[in-house]
Amino acid sequence: MSENKYWSDPLQDLRPDRLGGGDAIPSDSRHARQIARRQLIAETVIAEGSMRIEDLTSRFGISLMTAHRDLDDLAGRGLLRKMRGVVSAAPTSLIEASDVWRTARQGAEKRAIAAMAAAELEPGQASFFDDSTTVFEMVPHLTTRVPLTAITNSLTLMNALRATPDVTLLGLGGQLHNWCNAFLGPVTTTSIRDLRVDLAFMSTAAITDGQAFHQSPEMAEIKRAMLDCADRRILLADNSKFTRRALHAMASLRDFDLVIVDDGLDPGLASQLLREGVRLKLAPLSAEDVVT
Repeated sequence: MSENKYWSDPLQDLRPDRLGGGDAIPSDSRHARQIARRQLIAETVIAEGSMRIEDLTSRFGISLMTAHRDLDDLAGRGLLRKMRGVVSAAPTSLIEASDVWRTARQGAEKRAIAAMAAAELEPGQASFFDDSTTVFEMVPHLTTRVPLTAITNSLTLMNALRATPDVTLLGLGGQLHNWCNAFLGPVTTTSIRDLRVDLAFMSTAAITDGQAFHQSPEMAEIKRAMLDCADRRILLADNSKFTRRALHAMASLRDFDLVIVDDGLDPGLASQLLREGVRLKLAPLSAEDVVT
């Protein structure tokens, strides 16, 4: 188990496989450029609200065909909408729920949180891993916790773990949703409820008044099912989740056996959570992630 102590005194103490699209990929460098370009296009259109597609070609120095290919991929993921030569941002709630948007946010915080979460795993255990980008950051650490059984609804996580030695991978079926690259719906929920596991690792879109929320009711239902069917429940949430809002209640923070947040969390809020009975750990950023 982790040697980190529960945090008790706040006064003292665009991923490649997410953004790839369907193009042929002759080299890693070309793929990386494509990923970076699509992320920049998404952020530019979201910032502007709407743009002419021809303006994007000149701004990014790409052909009209490449622009349409990139925009089709981003539209398929729910970030943008194309119509009559114009591309516009999707509704804010859908943007913030998409895997493309989430991947680009709080990367250093997510890595620190995921490293601490992985230390909670013991070899031989079976665990749920949700589709969140924070949980995905656990992947590099899982090779030190094998053998283990990983159960997930995330297609991205399945692809990342499928060749990992000594990891038994169970994929949860259901309907695949492009905006999150994960399986959702009643088939997925039923598959979860037929299982009993040692741990569940998950994140959330927003935290308000000690309650975890998500923009998608289907996603909230998947996470509740994982909570119900795990012996220990661990929530991974960077500090920005405490400033966001989402519609659908998922669970109280007290329903989790452990809540891991990065050490950027407001000390006053951390003290309040501890007083309310939330079991909290703060994950410090690594030296290379600290900006001076």
